[in-house]
Amino acid sequence: MTDAFADPAALGELMHTAFRGLRKRWMQQLAPYDLTPHQFRALSAVARAGHGAGARGGAHDGAQDSAGAGRDPGLRLKELAERLRIAPRSATEVVDQLTAKGLVERRAHPSDRRATLLTLTEAGERLRKTVLADRKREADEFFSVLEPGDRAELARILGELGGGGNG
Repeated sequence: MTDAFADPAALGELMHTAFRGLRKRWMQQLAPYDLTPHQFRALSAVARAGHGAGARGGAHDGAQDSAGAGRDPGLRLKELAERLRIAPRSATEVVDQLTAKGLVERRAHPSDRRATLLTLTEAGERLRKTVLADRKREADEFFSVLEPGDRAELARILGELGGGGNG
């Protein structure tokens, strides 16, 4: 049995199964808020841009914040697409959905009249904070099957795999 776990294909399948379970829980958690994972990731990216690189967002792409808009009070659509690693057209659709829900707004760029900046509304910021608190509780429950030392080791391993320069 140990050999099966050392097999990269088996490890990949185990990781995929765990990810599917976590993603299913995440989608179920977001459903009462009428949000999808893409919408929440966009909400978080816009929030971090609005608060600067030091803002705490709880998402995994915060390291990219310093490459963003600098002192601009928002995030350009193109930058959002880059941060989410999706096509600009897909980012537009997500922003349209968030705008229709009153969570994000488009504002004129203060120094570039051709550009539009995305910012969170007060309702968007409140919802984001609520979802982050729920997400922490949900993650605590999901990972509760692991001992603290195992959680630390998992974090180390995933960090190594995620930051190994292959992504």
